[in-house]
Amino acid sequence: MSSPGVVDAEIIASSLRHPERFAVVFDRHAAHIHRYLARRLGGQAADDLMGETFLIAFACRTRYDPAFPSARPWLYGIATNLVGRRRREEAREYRLRAALGPPAEQDGHADRVAERVTAQAMNGRLAAALAGLARGDRDVLLLIAWEGLAYEEVAAALGIPVGTVRSRLNRARRKVRAELGHAPTEEVSNHG
Repeated sequence: MSSPGVVDAEIIASSLRHPERFAVVFDRHAAHIHRYLARRLGGQAADDLMGETFLIAFACRTRYDPAFPSARPWLYGIATNLVGRRRREEAREYRLRAALGPPAEQDGHADRVAERVTAQAMNGRLAAALAGLARGDRDVLLLIAWEGLAYEEVAAALGIPVGTVRSRLNRARRKVRAELGHAPTEEVSNHG
């Protein structure tokens, strides 16, 4: 059994002779990887891809770079690559959400309805903005915004230089801001 102070790199190295020790890496990071995948693809796909992420990690553990004490960026990189394989489905989902728009108005309190319509309108615009980003820009933006990774961790996860992370993030932020800035907010409140 590994103590909490043992770094992932040591556990992975140890798992080469004792495969069952890799379970510690799973226990430490599965919730984070699952949350990231669920935000990207939804719950069912997250369940499938989380398992696949850890199967790939286990199979590739001989190539793990021990210079990185935490395996989380490596696991995010594997998960992001799997998401990339499904990127057309993801973009189609974003376009569908944007096309559906807000749900039909329900009976009830006018304030709640107005809040829901405004939130749905923003979600649709945000989904459209995300769908319009290049895959690499979207991956960087979501790893930073949703997962709170540092630039260096994103660079490690995606196998790109830190400077590329910065430029992709800057480009993604500009495009999302421009997309969200074009839709009038007053229009939503005038329909209530």
